[in-house]
Amino acid sequence: MSIIIDEESCTGCASCMESCPYGAIELLNNKAKILPNCNLCGACVEACPIEVITLERGKFLAEKRDISQFRGVWVIAEHYKNKIHPVAFQLLGKGRELANLLKVNLTLVILGVNFDEKLEEFSQYGMDDILYVKSPILKDYYSDLYVKAITELVLDNKPEIILIGATPTGRDFAPRVAKRLNAGLTADCTGLEVNPETRNLLQTRPTFGGNIMATIRTPTSRPQMATVRPGIYKMPEKAKRNVNIKEFDYYFKEKDSVSKIVKIISKKKNTINLEDAKIIVAGGRGVGSKENFKILGDLANVFDAELAGSRITVQLNWLEPDRQIGQTGKTVSPKLYIACGISGAIQHIVGMENSDTIVAINKDPNSPIFNMAHYGIVGDLHEIIPVLIEEIKKIKSEE
Repeated sequence: MSIIIDEESCTGCASCMESCPYGAIELLNNKAKILPNCNLCGACVEACPIEVITLERGKFLAEKRDISQFRGVWVIAEHYKNKIHPVAFQLLGKGRELANLLKVNLTLVILGVNFDEKLEEFSQYGMDDILYVKSPILKDYYSDLYVKAITELVLDNKPEIILIGATPTGRDFAPRVAKRLNAGLTADCTGLEVNPETRNLLQTRPTFGGNIMATIRTPTSRPQMATVRPGIYKMPEKAKRNVNIKEFDYYFKEKDSVSKIVKIISKKKNTINLEDAKIIVAGGRGVGSKENFKILGDLANVFDAELAGSRITVQLNWLEPDRQIGQTGKTVSPKLYIACGISGAIQHIVGMENSDTIVAINKDPNSPIFNMAHYGIVGDLHEIIPVLIEEIKKIKSEE
């Protein structure tokens, strides 16, 4: 994609200069010129009173129809304070699986600075290539600069699949990149598979309020883009590989961005850490009341576990929002998940289905939660949990 100016017809009125939020247009010999920091936003196209500026997409669209050009699986990493978000490594595990089925390379894309000494360490997560975009200003997240750099990388390299963490940052830049590329994007996926014959990415996510699981594909569009919430996939087994590292220097300056970071205020550390918990005790409507959650708290204490709940428990103010698990809450994958009084609605299941072991306690033998539980106890949780607590205490005292 590019901005095209019909120089012969340009009158030098400067309307485009005034409209450009990036200062990426100058007048030279009374003719408008596009500068390298152009972000392809298209503001100048709309501002031109004589319509001599166009946003040229035709070349890429023509190339895009021949999807055979697109090969490879990319994972785009994000970082904060020079630390890569764990979801990138989780996606590398799934990306490796997809890349193997498609017989293509897996690539990690990093935008930032001061990662030189860490690149070798990253190689143990299974990728074949690392694309490292070095730019001092990208030590912090600038949406427009991220979008510009990623778009250019995609146009130059043509990956067929791009995986991005469904974090606040990923949810910001992923749709912007997809729009620029006229690519398909599926947000908040809970499952990813690939058809090796058609090379279509099968992207599964809840829809219609979580009542339906839809599988989405974009057969005529490349790249195929998907965002995935942290915790959907586990960290991959570490396996050292020979990695090809390609570095690109992008000389962005602060003035190249329409935004300016004045101050970064870190969120106060939350003592609730569901994503990293090894054991979680979760309650649903069947717990009965806020007061009844005390017994679940006692069970969590003997297990040294985190306490959590379904959406309804938060809506009823039985638990604080940071403890909600499910489609509109946290996604977790502990070693042990104890579901107490939880029916097993799909909205909750998508947030905990990757737990290693699931134990369900519910007095309704037909509750859907038993369909996915490894162990099920049918009965009143208020009678079962006190006995369970005492037995665990007894075992601990004998150790």
